[in-house]
Amino acid sequence: MAESSSPGMKREDPDRNSKMSAVVVVHGGAWAIPDQLAEASVDGVKAAACEGSSVLKRGGSALDAVEAAVRALEDNPAFNAGHGATLNADGEVELDAIIMDGRTLASGAVSSVKNIANPVSLARAVMEKTAHVMLTSRGANLFAESIGVVTVPPDTLLTEYEKKEWEKHKTYVTGVDEDFNTQWAHDTVGAVAVDRAGNVACATSTGGIRNKMVGRVGDSPVIGAGGYADNLSGAVSCTGHGESILKVTLARLILSHVERGKSVADSSQLSLQYMADRVRGAGGSIVVSPSGQWAATFTTDRMAWAAVDQDVLCSLPAPRGQWAIRRLLT
Repeated sequence: MAESSSPGMKREDPDRNSKMSAVVVVHGGAWAIPDQLAEASVDGVKAAACEGSSVLKRGGSALDAVEAAVRALEDNPAFNAGHGATLNADGEVELDAIIMDGRTLASGAVSSVKNIANPVSLARAVMEKTAHVMLTSRGANLFAESIGVVTVPPDTLLTEYEKKEWEKHKTYVTGVDEDFNTQWAHDTVGAVAVDRAGNVACATSTGGIRNKMVGRVGDSPVIGAGGYADNLSGAVSCTGHGESILKVTLARLILSHVERGKSVADSSQLSLQYMADRVRGAGGSIVVSPSGQWAATFTTDRMAWAAVDQDVLCSLPAPRGQWAIRRLLT
């Protein structure tokens, strides 16, 4: 169950530990989602949450579940990850991703990779097949080739929508404004999960901010910023303005509050408010604890999210005017 009675969440279940079940929570990015994309965004996160939940129902691990959920989001052109990702200053798709296992603290990440349909799976391969945590750009692509990951033609990841938006707004500053202050952009995707053994995991994937400099890396693939997972506290996936999230190491900040005894909902709200106060950063997060408590919180206008908890699908209502919005940024 979710920990608070905030909009879109259920109250904490005091008997949660005595009836442990698997939970998966996903997000499709915290940004000013326009009404015309609302339905596709909510449908997409619901489908991804169900994909992750089906893995858990079959006895899969939390790590398997978050990878499956994020792959579904990467394959969906409604989101800024994989197919449909934003374009950099040169009009190319560069992708970042991270995955982390809360049982062992093992993690893998890739940044600025090209021609990879599912960077989250490449990140997992970095974790499982190398002695490193992150590979970037050409090195990540060479590694993908060495292990037989199929690359895709660049046009495969492009959408007409993103081509038009790149032509319309060819500056980084405009890209930032579009992401977080207006209707026309989209942001990071991510998932967190806890399995029946109490193991947690997180995964985050993104195309970054539209019109970013070539080689720019945001928060998403950075441990402690775009995501973090530890069986001793929980799993987090973050979304929002990457530079702001990096400055406050948002994912680790949230779990530091959890470790001091605060609920996952309060920890998320405190951390997002801190980011707003200190660096005027907007964003959102999803969090799950090893006992299955979870929260979805954001300071942007909207964030598409969904969760499957005890076989119940929870999400924001989709039609116009029915969004449960919690704004912390003043």
